[in-house]
Amino acid sequence: MKFMGYRRPDGTVGIRNHVLIMATVGCAAEVARKTADGLYGAVSFINQNGCGETAKNLQRTRDIIVGLCANPNIYGVVAIGLGCELNKMEDFLALVRQRTKKPIEGLLIQQEGGTINTIAKATHIAQKMITDASTCMREECDISELMLGVECGGSDATSGLVANPVMGLVSDRLIGMGGISMFSETVEMIGAEHLLAKRAATPELGQRILDIVHGREQEQIDAGEDIRKTQPSPGNQDGGITTLEEKSLGCIHKGGHTPIMEMVDYAQPPTKKGLILMDTPCYDMISTTAKIAAGCQLVVFTTGRGNSIGNPVAPVLKVTGNGETYRRMEDNHDINMGDVLEKHVSLEEMADFTMKEIVATLNGKLTKAEIYGFGYSDVIISRACEYC
Repeated sequence: MKFMGYRRPDGTVGIRNHVLIMATVGCAAEVARKTADGLYGAVSFINQNGCGETAKNLQRTRDIIVGLCANPNIYGVVAIGLGCELNKMEDFLALVRQRTKKPIEGLLIQQEGGTINTIAKATHIAQKMITDASTCMREECDISELMLGVECGGSDATSGLVANPVMGLVSDRLIGMGGISMFSETVEMIGAEHLLAKRAATPELGQRILDIVHGREQEQIDAGEDIRKTQPSPGNQDGGITTLEEKSLGCIHKGGHTPIMEMVDYAQPPTKKGLILMDTPCYDMISTTAKIAAGCQLVVFTTGRGNSIGNPVAPVLKVTGNGETYRRMEDNHDINMGDVLEKHVSLEEMADFTMKEIVATLNGKLTKAEIYGFGYSDVIISRACEYC
């Protein structure tokens, strides 16, 4: 299976062709936003971190913002900092250049003489990058070059019955063609971790899965929290999910039936092909951000109750197994999988349709979130011990 993508200097393939205006610290976020707002072809988001952080949290900030810069959907980067922050510009640029060969330039507001001067210079640099990006032509690429993120949020009973099983079939097909499918949300593996461990490619990986899942639950206990009282969420319960174990069993359907090849840390790129787990909190915006920072060009987001998020770097294709939710929130959702329950469409038939929509999105078809401009600031970076 083929799609039309943008070949990058490092050999990866993008499905979008943005220039990212990246604030390396919260003090520069408004300058980055104002720069991007004045340019067609530029994206940005509000990064509130980058200073006044513990070492562990600074590392998480860097993992995300470096990863977003390196994502194949980004043609080039204009990084903007203040000048006295913990996340030093020279260190940040070096980290990005270790990951990618794309154009990147950095500016410091203090050195440029203030906000207005910085916006003017950043606009000039970004305009040149956008012009260069506009000359890039899509070329034929193999589906094996796709890293697909699979996410769920606002789940209800239809998520485990329809949307997640359909995405499991899609994951199996993509992996069968040599691609990568990645899912995460470690807490939502509690109660099902033994099933995942049995699917691990090696005994050592199986033990790693068990250790990480059990470790996340223990972290909450050590912090005085009981994850089984906060999960499932109130919305999950209103939608018919009664226990954390029930939620977990529905959640892991997204991973289909293939062996698990690797479990990577938060926001880290995989080193293997196939089915990949990522260790993340269960909050969908944090988890979606982490997968895109790891290199996912596209995220398919399953929901039952409905969800409105997007992302500035990668398209988020939202699907729901609840027909009522689709009709109520049609401007937020791209695929109505409710036909499985309402019109007796088979899971396999719905997987066929979903695969076609994924390829269309890879080729440039816009998602609802992209069309309406929803979610261009939907980036959240995890903090230490944030696993509920």
